[in-house]
Amino acid sequence: MSSQPTASARRAPVEALPSAQLASSASGMAMGVRVIHHLAQRLPDSRNTVLLVGFQAQGTRGRALLGGAKELKMHGQMIPVRSEIASVSGLSAHGDQSDLMRWLSTFPSPPQSTFLLHGEDEGLEGLQTQIKERLGWTTHIPEYLETFKFPQR
Repeated sequence: MSSQPTASARRAPVEALPSAQLASSASGMAMGVRVIHHLAQRLPDSRNTVLLVGFQAQGTRGRALLGGAKELKMHGQMIPVRSEIASVSGLSAHGDQSDLMRWLSTFPSPPQSTFLLHGEDEGLEGLQTQIKERLGWTTHIPEYLETFKFPQR
């Protein structure tokens, strides 16, 4: 008989879990459904620590927590933040600028245009500059709801 918990036990309601625990989430910046249940239960208690690992983008709960938010909206209600908030930086599943530049430099020929759309303004602008200066490519950072017509091949 295995000592591993069953899938249903691993997915037990958050309220049924013991008070001392480590909840690990891959939901990304505290925005996924299951982690919200954990946060709603744990944030109000000053005995808890929420450890955010990796980059927390603007507009996410993770960034709000890092910025010192005193409350967060979850499940239609405002949840007080009394727990300690800590972070571990430098861990990410995303490539950084040097990784992206290394990958782009392997292209046999440049694309007609390179659209940069995932990231914060400062990072996008820095990547845009690097692509233009080092590769000589045409780049564009689209505005919200901006549309483009691509030529048919």
